[in-house]
Amino acid sequence: MSATTQSASIGLPSGVLDAGGVTSSSRRGLIAVGGLLVTGAVISVAAAHTESFLPETIRPVPPALAGVFNAAGLNLHVGGAIAALLLMFVSYAVVVAASGQLSARVVLMAIAGLHALVLLAPPLLSTDVFSYQAYARMGAEYGSNPYLNGPHAIALDQVFPYVGAKWSYAPSTYGPVFTVFSYLLAPLSIAASVVAYKSIATIASLGLVALVWHCARLRGINPVKAVALVGLNPLLVLYGIGGGHNDLLMLFVLVAAIYAILASRERLGGALTMLAIGVKLTAGLLLPFALAAGGPQRARGQRRNLAVGAGVGLALIASLSFSVFGSGAFNLLSTVTQSQSKGDWKSIPGFISTRLHLPAVGQITGYVLATAFLIVCCWLLWRVWRGRTDWIEGAGWATLAMLVASSSLLPWYVAWLLPLAALGHDRRLFRMAIVLTGVVQGIQLLGYIPHGSGLI
Repeated sequence: MSATTQSASIGLPSGVLDAGGVTSSSRRGLIAVGGLLVTGAVISVAAAHTESFLPETIRPVPPALAGVFNAAGLNLHVGGAIAALLLMFVSYAVVVAASGQLSARVVLMAIAGLHALVLLAPPLLSTDVFSYQAYARMGAEYGSNPYLNGPHAIALDQVFPYVGAKWSYAPSTYGPVFTVFSYLLAPLSIAASVVAYKSIATIASLGLVALVWHCARLRGINPVKAVALVGLNPLLVLYGIGGGHNDLLMLFVLVAAIYAILASRERLGGALTMLAIGVKLTAGLLLPFALAAGGPQRARGQRRNLAVGAGVGLALIASLSFSVFGSGAFNLLSTVTQSQSKGDWKSIPGFISTRLHLPAVGQITGYVLATAFLIVCCWLLWRVWRGRTDWIEGAGWATLAMLVASSSLLPWYVAWLLPLAALGHDRRLFRMAIVLTGVVQGIQLLGYIPHGSGLI
């Protein structure tokens, strides 16, 4: 069969195959894969000596936290850091666009390699990994309730100086399941706890990739394209794994719930959804869409089983929470609301408040966006109930609306959208995940430049 015939047989325009049978798209994709791995390696190797990549509380980085590449002594400075991050995003966008022409082995090996590089680097770009350890030590070592007190309650502990100033007086915003789990890591040293949380994030992310692969196959979606969108995303890798964020653990459990529901194991799916909520409350956005799926035509037993599983999971998590934290966990919602209300300049309301110096307008904008988000959610739920929108896509669009309306938009939050966009049949949502990654990364880069946020 000729190259032209081969290209036509797989739905490609003639002339895209060269003499060796390699398409121009796959060649671009392979080059972009190399770009991702090179930029990931450069960032990981240079992170210990490039302040732009380090959390503000470890500048300069202590040797115990510097990672295995410390001896390289490479410093990219601000300009090099911006260039590396820009090239990494461009490479990601090209890889995802060409992933349909790449082999599964190439994409999966790239994901594994990128994860390994960032795991070996020092903690990147966020102090949250130190907050996890502070809350764990508060409860396990000092008997202080992390839902009632901030890390300042253990100000004499060795971990406190590493906690971000914004969170020093803030009680925990994380779910009770994760907080109880973190108690197991409380005896670890600061350096060992960083390795532990980054390792957990890495394993969870690789597990998430595996689940997205299997879910994509169940839904008739190209699994290579789906896992490329998720597993190679720079914000997920650099911030999620580099910062050891529990968002990846939450997403792993949440996508496990999606897989269970797709496999007609609704009770397990409902229980896993509640477990994900127990890690981080954000996971709760999926449950209404899962319950609405199929509308009136859905078998009554399926919806009942999903609700039963969720109810049992809720009861178990509530029992665990009350036994360990008493009524303190009831403060979780108010703490999350308060932390969101503070905002930051990287969100729409925060930018209006802090950069345009219009706090009243920023607050009103926040309320307007929150109201718009609720309206959009209700409309999407109605569409899912009527069978006009797929439930995973509905949850994905709702997540996108939540991110846009958020008063505090942190880069790793983009990871919440990725598996839903990857598993949806709506290519617009898929493309919006890439666009949002670029926008959020671009906004972050402005923060690297003195007075850069004023350039917007």
